[in-house]
Amino acid sequence: MGNVSAVARMGYSRGMRSLRSRLILAWVLSLAAALAVGGVLVQLYRLSSDAQSGLSAAVLEQRCADIADSYAYFVAGWAGPRQAGELDGLGTELRGVVGAAMGGRRGLEAGIWQAGAAPAALVGTPDAVLGPPLVKAAASALRDDDMVRFSAADGREGIVCPLGGPVAELVAWVAQRGAHAPGVRELRIGMATLLALVLLSAAWLSVVLLAWQRRVRRIELALAGHAHADSADATLPHLPATGERELDRIVDALNSAGARLAASRARAEALAAQVAAGERLAALGRVAAGVAHEIRNPIAAMRLRAENALAGDPARRGAALEAILGQVARLDRLSGELLAMTQRRVPAPAPVAIDALLRACAEEQPPGSAALVVDAPALHGLLDAAMVRRVLDTLLENARQHTPPGGTITLSAALADSTLRITVADTGPGVAEALRPWLFEPFVTGRPGGTGLGLAIARELAVAMGGRLFLDGSAAGATFVLELPWHAC
Repeated sequence: MGNVSAVARMGYSRGMRSLRSRLILAWVLSLAAALAVGGVLVQLYRLSSDAQSGLSAAVLEQRCADIADSYAYFVAGWAGPRQAGELDGLGTELRGVVGAAMGGRRGLEAGIWQAGAAPAALVGTPDAVLGPPLVKAAASALRDDDMVRFSAADGREGIVCPLGGPVAELVAWVAQRGAHAPGVRELRIGMATLLALVLLSAAWLSVVLLAWQRRVRRIELALAGHAHADSADATLPHLPATGERELDRIVDALNSAGARLAASRARAEALAAQVAAGERLAALGRVAAGVAHEIRNPIAAMRLRAENALAGDPARRGAALEAILGQVARLDRLSGELLAMTQRRVPAPAPVAIDALLRACAEEQPPGSAALVVDAPALHGLLDAAMVRRVLDTLLENARQHTPPGGTITLSAALADSTLRITVADTGPGVAEALRPWLFEPFVTGRPGGTGLGLAIARELAVAMGGRLFLDGSAAGATFVLELPWHAC
């Protein structure tokens, strides 16, 4: 029941994250669209402003050129003042020159100014802010004999052009407030509207997300309350409606699944109990049959030997007693193997050199007609060497008994990711197909005189070490593979 609740909770959490990511993506896209539109508006404004600035500069240049032309007409045929004081009476005439050139245009300031002469300005006296930039621009214009633009600290823009004629160092100047592109107010309104829409969409998506999270959280808490309910009648909780149509369909499906789960669990537990009882009886029957078979043969042999000893001479009695002792040793070995299967094994890992361990196992094997080849890498890890050697001894003994003379037994090891694979392969006839499904069961053997407990004990040892032992059916001959978790040291 806890696993079902955990899976359901994980599914809801993933769905919630998916919904949240999609809504956030939608908000990001809307924000990107708003930024793109705002960028286009700002760019249009800048283009309009640049155009307006260019138009303003052209107007200033034209007005200054008009003043220069009007002045040239005014001084035509005039040889110039003989004395500096004679310029004082030109104010009225020069104002007429400037007025004729300006044509009554509003928003423009204009005048004629003589550098280094008194009064400071003949027409249109510049104020304190405009004066210094104008003086600097006039010096450049007189030096270069060309128009020079200037800007004042209060945002006014102007132009200075030199005036030729009989009066030296005389310039005309025209200035106006900085021109702004039309539509600034509309642009600000549009940008504010975009910002408001983006904020409203973010707020709306936040409300939607919070509402969904609260409803999904209620479902999670309801499921988590039953996460550890392991009683036989435990079921999924009945979830109340959330008010969200999509979530309510999921809630209805969960409620229906909970009812079906309760019924299925009851049936499964009943079947599991029946299967467990049947398996226990079957296992007990197999063990009892195997033990009876293994014990009956030595007992029958001892009885026959004892009867022959009673009826024979002393020499026959000695031979019979030796045979009886051999059967007693067989029974003792059988009882020891049965006890080994019932004992709980706890591995004790210690640093081990894999190549040295495999070579030691090979050297302790009795000589035989098959060649034993060891192929082991120089690896060092933590293993229970005694348990590994016991498993390998069983596998090597089986390989020796099933490998014909002149054959080869290969003991090898390899490291695959975090798993150590130790392989014992022989060139014998292999394991019969009918025997393979039951090969690791107790008392299952394909060798006369065998107890069928060696591979069963070896598999239990492998499981106790956290690994597994299996027969590789894809290889020729018989190839047993022992896989163990690898911890390097």
